[in-house]
Amino acid sequence: MAKPLIFFSASLLFVLASITTVHSQMDSCGADLGSFLPVPFNTSGLVCKPVWKTFILRYYPSQDNTISIILSSIYTSGWVGMGFSPDGMMVGSSAMVGWIDTTGRAFIKQYGLRGRSSSDVVVNDGKLRLTSVSPKVVLYGVNIYLMFQVRFSKLIKSQEILFAYANEAPNHFLLTKHDDKISISIEFSSGGSTVSSSPSSYLYQLKQKHGVLAIFGWGFLLPIGAIITRYFRHKDPLWYYLHVVIQFLGYLVGLAAVLAGISLYNKIHSNFRSHKGLGISVLVLGSLQVIAFFIRPDKESKLRKYWNWYHHWLGRLALFLAAINIALGLQIGGASSSWKLIYGIILATFLITFSVLEIMLWTNQSKKTVSPPTI
Repeated sequence: MAKPLIFFSASLLFVLASITTVHSQMDSCGADLGSFLPVPFNTSGLVCKPVWKTFILRYYPSQDNTISIILSSIYTSGWVGMGFSPDGMMVGSSAMVGWIDTTGRAFIKQYGLRGRSSSDVVVNDGKLRLTSVSPKVVLYGVNIYLMFQVRFSKLIKSQEILFAYANEAPNHFLLTKHDDKISISIEFSSGGSTVSSSPSSYLYQLKQKHGVLAIFGWGFLLPIGAIITRYFRHKDPLWYYLHVVIQFLGYLVGLAAVLAGISLYNKIHSNFRSHKGLGISVLVLGSLQVIAFFIRPDKESKLRKYWNWYHHWLGRLALFLAAINIALGLQIGGASSSWKLIYGIILATFLITFSVLEIMLWTNQSKKTVSPPTI
């Protein structure tokens, strides 16, 4: 009887530990970079601005019209880039792009963005006047840091900046197509920024709907249905009707989350294959549970035991994968700390609930199995 508790406890603790570990390693404007960044980029007094997703821009303008720039982002593979544009568009811009190759070597190169095709993105080209301080790339924890100095002919107050990334690393310095990008007007004189060419509000709302539906369906309703069927069977037949209604509702909400995710995936040409694969796996497991409802054998059938195994363990696997995928989606989607905190509270609440109810179940069963005293 302890196996379900151990399974859910280990699963939820694993997900909570993953969220806590990644979140604690994420860069923030309050982080101390002096311990690992080289001179002169480890200076204090940097202006710090979260600009987009997990991208954080730090810069320090000096009196000789030179700006020291540090760009950080969560990094797993591919490349991260920052471009300077005269009009907010890609063509005609110059960009600094950094990445880590498969052997662990760090690269940072300037590229001239002459056109939209890969052949028009030329390495060691561009119009940025770099100083004698060599550009550098540092991988620290889960973050990559691009550092370089740019000298301008006059003090700049506002500049159109392009931010982009790809999950596939450059091949022989040939830049692969970006997976996402944005143009932001940075006020270097005041430290402010305004989004001048961002993803449409429709895509932003679609991403929010995808996250809310996934958390509510896969991460909230389905665990409640699982709790009811395991710990409230003594409320027969109420437990059964509640279990069926809640699980069907959770499946439909989860299905809507998957459809919203697929639509978002296609519109932004995302390359998060692990998140997509886990989402489809959870949907398949949920669909098998729906099918199981319609092929459920009678209690007297010899097949009922095997059906129970199938129904219970596939359901637990679906909940486990769903919890991991929600945490992964919050991370790669650049969710705010409040979103992560809310989901962390949900996971912790379910873990405590499972633990308390499992102990109560064990206690009640122990009392029933105690033999009456002999007179």
